[in-house]
Amino acid sequence: MSNIGIIIEERAADIGNFLVGRLLPFREKRAVGPFVFIDHMGPAQLKDYQNMDVPPHPHIGLSTLTYLFEGAIMHRDSLGTEMVIEPGAVNWMTAGKGIVHSERTPEHLRHTEKSLHGLQIWVALPKALENMEPSFTHIEAQDIPEWQQDGVTIKLIAGEAFGKKSPVPVYSPLYFIEIKSTAKTKLNIGHELYGESAMYILEGSITNDGHTYGTKQLLVAKETSLCEFEMSENTTLYLFGGEPFPEEHFIYWNFVHSDKAVIEQAKADWTAQKFPKVPNETDFVPLPQPFGG
Repeated sequence: MSNIGIIIEERAADIGNFLVGRLLPFREKRAVGPFVFIDHMGPAQLKDYQNMDVPPHPHIGLSTLTYLFEGAIMHRDSLGTEMVIEPGAVNWMTAGKGIVHSERTPEHLRHTEKSLHGLQIWVALPKALENMEPSFTHIEAQDIPEWQQDGVTIKLIAGEAFGKKSPVPVYSPLYFIEIKSTAKTKLNIGHELYGESAMYILEGSITNDGHTYGTKQLLVAKETSLCEFEMSENTTLYLFGGEPFPEEHFIYWNFVHSDKAVIEQAKADWTAQKFPKVPNETDFVPLPQPFGG
């Protein structure tokens, strides 16, 4: 990107049982298009006695996108969904007016050594749909559009770009794209993108305008139309973005909404345990005291 506006370094954040790398939100850039939150999980090597266990917790006003590179996660939610996600597939959960879910190591992996590596993403909903009915969609890896172009492999994980459309049911104009190179390659794909755009380098490096950028960096572009760069060999990167919303969306813990009063009500409802329950789950994540005290 010859017009890089902000470089965001991955920051460590503790999600309770292991550290993740936080990319968004950032103090100087709260969102990129409708994308308001991105965590890079791992890579973590877990022993036979170590497991991912995130108890039931609530969301409103957003869709979550889970995409794994390694490992597996069992997703359970208050709609009654039970779904194991594995590398290359997409779990797309739309919270709308409210949903509760847990994320745990699947039973068949709980007593073995395993790895966990992936991205956890939140996409804000447009104002008219913030209070929609919650839903869940699982897209298998083989159903994600994938093709070769200009010496690289491209996957359109979500949204629309390159004249293609992912089956993930998004609610506003956006894109989430994986690009992999095996050899040094120059790309100019700005004309394929729109709205705001950012690039996350998972492995390898890119060169732009005489500068080289490596892993654990999120590069935010000023204008997507000027997105030209050279990928080094064996590089994997993710492009994401889309049309920003006209109104500000606020984030409080797991709640995202354009109306602060709705967030306040969600806080009260979660504290009073008025959200729907996840079947066969009894524990839950309490409202963090620094916020709710």
